[in-house]
Amino acid sequence: MEHSFESAFAYSPTIRSRAPGRIEFIGNHTDYNGGMVMGVAVDKGISIAASPRADNTIRMATSHGDAPTSADIANIQPLAGDASWCNYILGVVKAMQDEGMKTPHGFDIFVDSDLPSGAGLSSSAALELSTGWALSAMFNFPLDKATLARVGRKAENTFVGMPCGILDQGVSAFGEKDAIVRIDCAKESFTTIPMPKGLRFWVFNTMEKHNLVESLYATRHKECMDAFALLREAGCEAENLAAVAPDFVRKAKLPATLEMRALHVCEEHRRVIAMGKALDAGKVSEMGRLLCASHRSSSTLFENSTERLDALVEILGATQGVVGARLTGGGFGGAAMALTLDSFGEEQARTVCDAFEKQFGQRPSVFSAAAGAGARLCQ
Repeated sequence: MEHSFESAFAYSPTIRSRAPGRIEFIGNHTDYNGGMVMGVAVDKGISIAASPRADNTIRMATSHGDAPTSADIANIQPLAGDASWCNYILGVVKAMQDEGMKTPHGFDIFVDSDLPSGAGLSSSAALELSTGWALSAMFNFPLDKATLARVGRKAENTFVGMPCGILDQGVSAFGEKDAIVRIDCAKESFTTIPMPKGLRFWVFNTMEKHNLVESLYATRHKECMDAFALLREAGCEAENLAAVAPDFVRKAKLPATLEMRALHVCEEHRRVIAMGKALDAGKVSEMGRLLCASHRSSSTLFENSTERLDALVEILGATQGVVGARLTGGGFGGAAMALTLDSFGEEQARTVCDAFEKQFGQRPSVFSAAAGAGARLCQ
């Protein structure tokens, strides 16, 4: 990183930070509906090297780009085209300014990643949080993990334009080695649950790249909001969609599509609660059942899966050593997550990839991930 920064800017960085990507373990689209969600910070992510400048210029460079992209600290506006990746950095600057953490001058920042983009692992949140920690160190801002997560979410909601909840940023901020992060999104409270021994995560990318800003994510968000508004009109007193009882949804006679979206959210919320109990009790088979039920609901009720994701989850479910599998992230492409026994290894992963390639003519990328540490400054 130091050499890359020096190559881009011709001097050495003073600040280094890193934030992990995340696997959405269970709780698909429950976060912005006030529900419970679980995620895992993986041992891959985004690293940043940065240094303050004496003027108002922000220069941003990446190992995947060419010349640095520049912006003015006094006039931050979204960028388009090949420079649009910079919006995750600029959005954090703007969100921190809105919270009273005004950067007094510009900075240079270099970004490197070992996290595959477009696979549903939230490289965007990792970039937001690593940027936030770097800025807090650079300008001595008072920043804790919860504030950092909220700043990242605000950057994505208001600057990037993606109406996500706090799952991605919360997991990246609060991740711990060998632990699952549980978030109560209504209260925005964060806790961790130890991972049972003898289990691992594998991520299989369909290579069907998604772009949530331009996908049906915003449509699903609106459908959930519309469904909840109609449920309130029908006499529901719940504070959010996730808290509505499934039986109430069925009796409310919503339009068919909105009923499907609402049922997915409120039942998925309850699956997350059940998963917490299964984790506490070490009931591995129940964990697998809940993961598979989550994917079926995402596919049939929320309709954010794809033919390739469904096929991949089916292949995984029939493979020895797989506890359970489901899509991970917003959906509409991207990756499937498999919770496996330690006995599942490279040989089994190749078998899965062979079966998928035979069906679709394209081989998925795959990697094994362990639960790792959350966003942090680096020495």
